[in-house]
Amino acid sequence: MIVTTETKQTVKEPKITLVGAGPGDAELITIKGMKALQTADVVLYDALINEDLLSFAPAHAHKVYVGKRSGDHSYSQEAVNQLMVDYAINYGHVVRLKGGDPFVFGRGFEELDHAASYSIPAEVIPGISSSIGVPGLQQIPVTHRGLSESFWVITGTTTNGKISNDIYAAAQSKATVVILMGLHKLAEIAEIFKAQGKHRLPVALIQSGSTVNEKVVVGIVNTIVELAEENKVKAPAMMVFGDVVSLHPKFQPIREFYDILAQE
Repeated sequence: MIVTTETKQTVKEPKITLVGAGPGDAELITIKGMKALQTADVVLYDALINEDLLSFAPAHAHKVYVGKRSGDHSYSQEAVNQLMVDYAINYGHVVRLKGGDPFVFGRGFEELDHAASYSIPAEVIPGISSSIGVPGLQQIPVTHRGLSESFWVITGTTTNGKISNDIYAAAQSKATVVILMGLHKLAEIAEIFKAQGKHRLPVALIQSGSTVNEKVVVGIVNTIVELAEENKVKAPAMMVFGDVVSLHPKFQPIREFYDILAQE
């Protein structure tokens, strides 16, 4: 009797998982996000991802950089959407690894919607948003009894390159205002707060939060532009406007200085 053996190629069902990687420190990814990476056939990852996370993916998995930085838009969102779908159809499980949380200025729903248009099952695994996690790592709460009852998270620059109108509204409130992706508009944003009489409102700038390149500058609206220049703060950096910043240890000397001025 002759026995023939045929090698059958396993065809994997397409699947997409949007995973929030957190603010930068590789250890801040969720356990569920890490487990998703361990079953990936393809990982499409962004510019701000800690590449140590790629080691969680299997050796056979394709790791594809699709990041966009300020001034460098090698991949349009439309191109990323289609790559995600093409890889899923051809390889199986695609993990779309995104900085922070996929749904906080991560355009995650656009990717989810694109997957749905091809009837590809998709799952979302939330991540720690830098808007909350990075100030928290600096012991700056976005809310605190007696100081702030709410907080805004706003993009510094809209798609047309202008300052978001929400910043004007937020500056009128007593809420903590966290502004992402707007460092190059810092001077204009400071003027908006000054127009509301908030010259001495505490401000923190946090560059590359939770990473080895982290830099923190604390001041007030009146001085924050000069401090940013003196300390050579660069993107990616977030801004935190609000009385909660006064809780940061670096703010204590500033408070003491203005207390002395008030007594003179």
